[in-house]
This record gives sequence, C-alpha cells and structure tokens, in this order.
Amino acid sequence: MQHSFGHSVAVRKATAWLSLFLFWPFFYEIGDYLPVGSPIWGDFLVCFASLFEEVRMHTCPLCQHDQILHYFTDKRREYLQCARCELVFVHPEQRLDAKTEKSHYDLHENNPLDLGYRRFLSRITDPLLERIAPQSNGLDFGCGPGPTLSLMLEEHGHVMSLYDLYYHPDRSVLRREYDFMTATEVIEHLYEPNVVWQQWLNLVKPRGWIGLMTKMVIDREAFANWHYKNDPTHVIFFSQATFQYLAERDKLELEFIGKDVILLRKTQ
Repeated sequence: MQHSFGHSVAVRKATAWLSLFLFWPFFYEIGDYLPVGSPIWGDFLVCFASLFEEVRMHTCPLCQHDQILHYFTDKRREYLQCARCELVFVHPEQRLDAKTEKSHYDLHENNPLDLGYRRFLSRITDPLLERIAPQSNGLDFGCGPGPTLSLMLEEHGHVMSLYDLYYHPDRSVLRREYDFMTATEVIEHLYEPNVVWQQWLNLVKPRGWIGLMTKMVIDREAFANWHYKNDPTHVIFFSQATFQYLAERDKLELEFIGKDVILLRKTQ
C-alpha cells in the first residue's frame, strides 16, 4: 500500500498561512504585554517555521514535486518515491552527516593499477570513447581519492580535469565548459541532486556528453532484496523512468548501455 504525502503538504501550507492570518490580531493585541524577546514569540515562530520545514523535507530532491509516496522501509531507513520523476530517496533525516560520510569514503581502495577496477570502469569508457572527438576536454566529477577513469581517458589522448567534494575540492574547474563529463558511482550519493544536475548541464557544451554509472531501481520487490540500497552513503536511487523524465524535460538524447551505464547528450 502506498501512502501519499502530497495532500498533507498542501494542508500544512494552508494551515501555516491560515494560522498566521487568524492569530496575527491576537498576537498584535497581546504585543503590549509580551516583550519582543519573550520566549513565547520564539515558540510560535519555531512552530510556524516547522510547518514549512515539513514541506521542504517532503518534496522530491530532484524535481521538487510535492507528491511523495512511501516506497519501502527496512531496519535501517525509510525510502520515499516521487510520483512524478519516480526517484526513490532516503528520508532526509536518515542521511549521514558529512564527517561520517567521508569516513566511509576513506575506506575505498581504488587503485589505478588494479586491472579489475579498470575493467569495471571500461563499461563506461569504451562506449564514451566511441562517441567523443579526439583530444576532447573532460571532467571527472566525484573522482574520489584514487582517480582512475581520468587516467584511462588521458591514455587515449583526452585532457581531463578532476573534481571531488572531499578529495579534489578545487571549484575553479566547475566554472569551465567541457566536451564531456563523467560521474561514476556518484549520483546515488547526492543530497541535492536538483542542484548538481543543473550544474552538470551547465558544465557540458552543446552536443556534449554526460556519462554516468549507477545501479538502477527495477521495482519494489527487487528493491527489498537489493544490496545496493544497504550502503549508508547511497541516498537516492534512479530508475530508467527517472532518466527518461530528465531527458525529456531537459531536451537530452538518452542511451542505456547495459544495466548501469547511462549516456546523455545535450541537443542544444
């Protein structure tokens, strides 16, 4: 059974404005008796603001739609789903703080000399190399502590820049435009995917490519037994329908390569 938060969001909005309208004369009348610094005023403002905090928490972090459905709950977390773009996401209150999140990433051991890791990344580099022009300029977004994909592309003559929130935080690279950008095993970690998605679109030139790797949601039954959701740093989960929504909205060409590679091309 699915539970919609959409109506409750609308109710909270209406309640917030109605309460302000109805009770404002009351607070105006007692203003002579309550000093500006009274804790009662603070309590009222906190309660009033909390209504809008609930509204913010129960909107889709990708498309900002406010009809949110319960999707799944396990022993660790609650998962919600957007009724419009079909993104599945962890309840915002159950995400890790930055320090704990980074401690998990510090455990990753991605060695550029590891042939197995290179084979894994070749699932995206091979189709991308077939599509980009020689000596293209690219950005590896979320490259991690041991950049490897960028080295593989540089070995084919492309010029690569690196960005990672924790390990390569040079934001100057985000002020340029590129022929292509990659984000492998990155998108599932994003707390503000709407912001980052628009950033990616701005980073790529017209007719440029965005290459992504992420495991995708199939259905609720498969999700229940899906190991991918158990990583505490994985907080959003795309399906093919989610990418199709974004491609249509943002006028992108879309290709799915295998089970976990997504290629998008700007049409303008």
